[in-house]
Amino acid sequence: MAATDHAGMRLRDRPEFTSKKRPLTRTRDVMVSDAVAEMTEKGFGSVVIVDGDEKVIGIVTERDLMRKLINKGLDPKTTPLGDIMTTELRLANENDEVLNWLRIMSNERFRRLPVVDSEGRLKAVFSQGDFVSYTWPDLIYQAKNLARAHVSQNYGIWMIGGGIMLYTILMILLVSNL
Repeated sequence: MAATDHAGMRLRDRPEFTSKKRPLTRTRDVMVSDAVAEMTEKGFGSVVIVDGDEKVIGIVTERDLMRKLINKGLDPKTTPLGDIMTTELRLANENDEVLNWLRIMSNERFRRLPVVDSEGRLKAVFSQGDFVSYTWPDLIYQAKNLARAHVSQNYGIWMIGGGIMLYTILMILLVSNL
């Protein structure tokens, strides 16, 4: 059975896909100060830049603000988002597998993943935190199964080791009573 056959393995099957607030989107000509005010008011760490067809063309994150605006001394009231947006970003399709993107985000060290439909329109933005919520329960489940399998695979060794331990304890008690 392929990984995509399991429920919950696609990005769109994750609870975060539908439970998260609609991502903040703006066009490239919006001034940074206006976008930052909205980001602050609504509690967003990024704004996704879309074209007239609502297709993703870039993203501006808090890191972009620090590196490309503040560090360069640009005026947020006169600088459009298009001047500081990251255009070389990774986009996931809503039908992509969660584990593939978990690996890619970890290896390539980026924190936000815009998720689009088959037409390239934004559906959600996943953060590293969303993937952590996926992995912790799964890792605990896998650890339990591995421990169970390890014990059952080595049942004979456990029985021999337990027998030796029991024999040793009995011998110690017997010798100490003499």
